[in-house]
Amino acid sequence: MNNSRRKFIRQSSLAAAGVYLGSLGFSAKSYGRILGANDRVRVGVVGFSDRFKSTLFPCFLNHYKELNFDMVAVSDLWNYRRQEGAEYIKSKIGHGITPCRNNDELYGLKDIDAVFISTADFQHALLATEAVNAKCDVYCEKPFAETMEDNRAALKAVKASGKIVQIGSQRRSGSNYMAAHDYIKSGKFGDITMVELTWNVNQPGRWRRPDLVSKLKEEDTDWKRFLLNRPYEEFDPRKYLEFRLFWPYSSGMPGQWMSHQIDTVHWFTGLKHPRSVVANGGIYKWKDGRRNWDTTTAVFEYGPQDQPDKGFQVVFSSRMHNGEEKPAEIYYSNGGELNLITNMVSPEGGLTEAAAAAMGMKPNLLPVVNLAESAPKVVASANTGADPLSSAHVRNWMECVRSRKQPNAPVEAGYSHSIATIMTNAAVHTGAKVTFDEKTQEVMADGKVFKYS
Repeated sequence: MNNSRRKFIRQSSLAAAGVYLGSLGFSAKSYGRILGANDRVRVGVVGFSDRFKSTLFPCFLNHYKELNFDMVAVSDLWNYRRQEGAEYIKSKIGHGITPCRNNDELYGLKDIDAVFISTADFQHALLATEAVNAKCDVYCEKPFAETMEDNRAALKAVKASGKIVQIGSQRRSGSNYMAAHDYIKSGKFGDITMVELTWNVNQPGRWRRPDLVSKLKEEDTDWKRFLLNRPYEEFDPRKYLEFRLFWPYSSGMPGQWMSHQIDTVHWFTGLKHPRSVVANGGIYKWKDGRRNWDTTTAVFEYGPQDQPDKGFQVVFSSRMHNGEEKPAEIYYSNGGELNLITNMVSPEGGLTEAAAAAMGMKPNLLPVVNLAESAPKVVASANTGADPLSSAHVRNWMECVRSRKQPNAPVEAGYSHSIATIMTNAAVHTGAKVTFDEKTQEVMADGKVFKYS
């Protein structure tokens, strides 16, 4: 049977079925869903974390019916969270969820098409590699990697697999950030001369889980599997559940917060990593046994690798003992600023007529532009109470799983922000001015390759 005849018979059959189902009260849209039942994307959860429960899952619920996705299994090493996850997802999805003791069991189910990875920071790149090798598409929380060894291996695995990987850098799906990107890339902003990034909170309980810590017993989880490739330490429920406070399980502020903000620098400029970074800070307030700083300032130099005389400075600062968690990102040029707190471009701080005249120059003042008004429209239903920005980002991943197009934050975005966070960590732990070796793709401190251990 030739192709044209096959197509004719298929179309005739579908048309006949459509007429029949229409007589039974089915709409074309509902009929399409029936036809696509065998095309449903079956999703597993790797790590039933607070992040997954409070943000990623509500985002998924916004879109899963429309896009014909389903959630079928949850993998978590801790029996408490594993059972909680299976029961909670079932209550929202309306059918049974398979609880898996580890990812071997999850991928052994054979019918998992995609996974959410929301685990300890140091595990993300390793588990993303495992997932694509199991032929699954991936939504992977940031930071992507905390060592260059993990970073390189994961990038290679993802690129070889052809799988869709979305990094959880949700700013890339925000309409205001898209508008800012377009404005800077258009050349209207002029050369970036400096970027200020801040993220401050006053929360002694931030990243602390005392109630959960009291429930966790070593016999109820798999501590050795949790450690993966990190050096062995005796079981510690705080390091398991409060990992963001403890190096080498997390870099803390750089991985959790800076990775979001530094990603916009890479995205807006096309630069893949800093030229150099220095850092200072310490544990000044919360003396609770943590290893990662509660106050950090990192200063970066960015610019084209082949043009050392051209570049700009980025300053990231963060404190955990004073602040209202209003992350700030302000881009400066000679003509003014692009402020992602107010979503405005303005001539604030630009070269005024009086200042220019003193040097025989022309003034340089940007026009006022409302980025929110000029932003592209983004589909982001919020009917589950999910964060609209994250909802748009999860939807973008789901649509790309369908279309096989690259998502807004592909694996390369994760690779780049990881270079910046690893460089920052190297500066934190060595006190050196840290650089990046483009040829070897290694972070260098004091002329030596930085090793996390």
